[in-house]
Amino acid sequence: MTVFQVAEATGLHPFFICVGREEEPCRIRRAAFPYDASYPGEALPLISVEFRQASGSAGVVLDRVIPDTGADASVLPWADCQLLQLAPAMGVQGLISGVAGSSAATLAFLFWAQLDGHDYPCRLQADFVGSERILGRDVLNRLEILFRGPAGEVVVNP
Repeated sequence: MTVFQVAEATGLHPFFICVGREEEPCRIRRAAFPYDASYPGEALPLISVEFRQASGSAGVVLDRVIPDTGADASVLPWADCQLLQLAPAMGVQGLISGVAGSSAATLAFLFWAQLDGHDYPCRLQADFVGSERILGRDVLNRLEILFRGPAGEVVVNP
C-alpha cells in the first residue's frame, strides 16, 4: 500500500505489480449470512449489523436483523434503542405503518449501520410495540446485496 501511495503521488499514472503474484487477483471480502430455515412459513433472510451513533465510532452488533426491501427505513424495537443508549429527547417524532395500513407513533434517529467494514447513514425508527429488527431501504439501497434463496444465504458485498 505504501508503494502504491508514493507512486500515485507522482501523478504519472505508474504501473506496479507484486513480483511473483502477477496472476493473483485482488480479493474483495464479502459477508454472507444464512437464512433462518426454522422461521414459520418461508425461510427468513437474516444478517448482523453494527449500529453506531456516529460514523467510525464503536457501536452495538445486533443479530437477526431482517434485510427488508419493502421497508422505507430501518426499525428497531425500543429495547434495542435503549441498548444503543437512545433517549426520547434525542429523537424526532413521526409515524410508522405496516402492511396492514395501521400507523403507530415512533421516534426517528440519525444513526449509522456498519456492514462489512463500511458505515452507512441510517434513518432509524423506534418501534414501541414490535420486536423485529429491520434494515430498510435507507441502508439497503446503498449496498450490493444478493438474496440467494436456493442457497439460503444473504451476501453483502459493498
